[in-house]
Amino acid sequence: MAGNEPRGLVVWVLGPQRYALQVAVVERIVAAMEVTPLPDAPDPVCGVINLQGRLLPVLNMRRRLGWPERELQLSDQLVVARSARRWLGFFVDAVEGVIDPPPDARIGAETLCAEIGSMAGVAKLADGLILIHDLERLLSSEQQRQLDDALAARVAA
Repeated sequence: MAGNEPRGLVVWVLGPQRYALQVAVVERIVAAMEVTPLPDAPDPVCGVINLQGRLLPVLNMRRRLGWPERELQLSDQLVVARSARRWLGFFVDAVEGVIDPPPDARIGAETLCAEIGSMAGVAKLADGLILIHDLERLLSSEQQRQLDDALAARVAA
């Protein structure tokens, strides 16, 4: 990691588990809002929202991470983040904030096992583990292509 690149993690919660993304990819956190369905989108995508004129695909992180689905709650929050390819949003139960764990508290995914899905690693803290996600791996290449096609069809309509 470069010297001036932010090292912090934005920590969020789904059910009893804490997750994180690198602070550098998170633009903002906003209140829950209604999502418009997006026909032909890949399974983890629940729809799109218009966020200040920007069409933003929204992932269903409960479905993506294997948690039981539930209705959107007024207290839920939308994490808006930027992958190399596009802006994405996803609902979480709560955002705990930004932390900057010491380097020795982080374990890279490659140390844990060869194939770990969208995980970039784990932060071991005194109050438990935080699973760190890699935003670039939340959707497979095929899902990215399907999403591109669904968004193009939505814009053309």
